[in-house]
Amino acid sequence: MRIGAMAVEFPEVDGHPNRLPFEGCLTLLDVASDKAPSGARGHRVILTRAAAEEALPSLLGMAVDYKAGWDGHDARQKCGIITSAHIRHFVPSDALRAKTSPGGRVLGLLVSGYLYARDFPEPVARVGGLAAGANDMGMSYELAEAHVADMRAPVWTLTRATFTGAAILLREKAAYRGTSFRLRKK
Repeated sequence: MRIGAMAVEFPEVDGHPNRLPFEGCLTLLDVASDKAPSGARGHRVILTRAAAEEALPSLLGMAVDYKAGWDGHDARQKCGIITSAHIRHFVPSDALRAKTSPGGRVLGLLVSGYLYARDFPEPVARVGGLAAGANDMGMSYELAEAHVADMRAPVWTLTRATFTGAAILLREKAAYRGTSFRLRKK
């Protein structure tokens, strides 16, 4: 089994006021989205593992954004950076069990990086203020140059794409409800 991973290593700076680590599941792979993402003309989508592996280098250094109301994307509200991305199987939360393989696992594109905590206190307050175990935040990818295998299909299969960023939003508003976002311990 081949699992892809890439990272940019930043030096540790103890107590850096503007670098708050995060991690999340950006998307699920090889399964249909729960709803149509923006730009998909009402179609649910499947991002293939092969397409994600090929696009992995385009994800590093891309910005993370958020939108007031936590219900979408706002590329002008860049509040962080992705420094690591890898593909791996994981056991999802109970809400995702219906989409799992017989072994109870799904394939996800996991990312980590930093929020600019001092420059953008809103996302930090929203995510950091959640009660333990009550994380309702998810993520959504931003793409360009996506190739759809069959534009007439009811569910579009993306076979190639370039990542241009990601957004933090409410999990219920994400095209893939199995995504996640949380702050990491320093």
